[in-house]
Amino acid sequence: MKYRTLGASGLKVSALSYGSWVTFGDQVDTERAAACMQVAYDHGVNFFDNAEAYSGGQSERMMGEIIRENGWNRTDLVVSTKIFWGGEGPNDRGLSRKHVVEGTVAALERLRMDYVDLVFCHRPDLETPIEETVRAMSYLVDHGYAFYWGTSEWSAQQIRHAHEVACREHLVPPTMEQPQYNMFHRERVEREYAPLYEDIGLGTTTWSPLASGLLTGKYNDGIPANSRLATEGYEWLQDQVLVDERLDKVRQLSEVAEELDCTTAQLALAWCLLNDDVSTVITGASKPHQVQENMQALDVVDQIDAEVQTRIESILDSELAKRPNFRHQ
Repeated sequence: MKYRTLGASGLKVSALSYGSWVTFGDQVDTERAAACMQVAYDHGVNFFDNAEAYSGGQSERMMGEIIRENGWNRTDLVVSTKIFWGGEGPNDRGLSRKHVVEGTVAALERLRMDYVDLVFCHRPDLETPIEETVRAMSYLVDHGYAFYWGTSEWSAQQIRHAHEVACREHLVPPTMEQPQYNMFHRERVEREYAPLYEDIGLGTTTWSPLASGLLTGKYNDGIPANSRLATEGYEWLQDQVLVDERLDKVRQLSEVAEELDCTTAQLALAWCLLNDDVSTVITGASKPHQVQENMQALDVVDQIDAEVQTRIESILDSELAKRPNFRHQ
């Protein structure tokens, strides 16, 4: 495993990390979740991502139980949660000071931990002043509930605003952002956030590197019965993922992967790791052998030379690749 610093902080996170979205509590039970986490841990993964919204809090309970049962040293781990959707009550969601603090305390109780390393604002809250949220997140860090705070799917303008408020009021500024990033979803990470990497030292913990499984190639001939898109409650993903044009591109990418003697999923993960502005790529898997396969993507990174990159970009037909701030080297 290789480790990267989280933006301008001193924290080291594994280049590949493991997240529990969709799988824990929805697709897998504690036993299989434990097996997946063990494979990730054995490969050097130190960052495990979670959120209060995942399976209504059950995901945090499962992850906390697995870490305790395995006897892993807490100081060896980087554990996160994300706050926004905590329940149905009027103050059980959003980024008010009340919910930020109460939601984080509840998450810690489910995880049965004294602190999380990272706490994210899971989405922007247009009904709460950013200054209130910044003060609340800074409070979490100052009082030891979390070591770093960040955002998820915030605009560059919102992140910069939060950073300016923190600096002006002598509060703790955001360290990281958790955006979606994959071959089909690039604009925000590669273009919109580009000034923030140098200006404020923004780190990124990117999610959905396989575009909800599309970039594994498993949907090329339909929806497998045990796949994420077949999971009850996630039917909405089908319209976003199963686009004919993208399926055709995945088939062409699979040919590139075959020539490199790797899977399409490994190629897609390695492609994300080529971006130096990506601090860590959050992987998700419901079976231990899938975790094993994902971890082997680290061996593929060095195989993607300039010629292979050019071929990939030709298949993707991405305008971003033609812009000066395209950062894959």
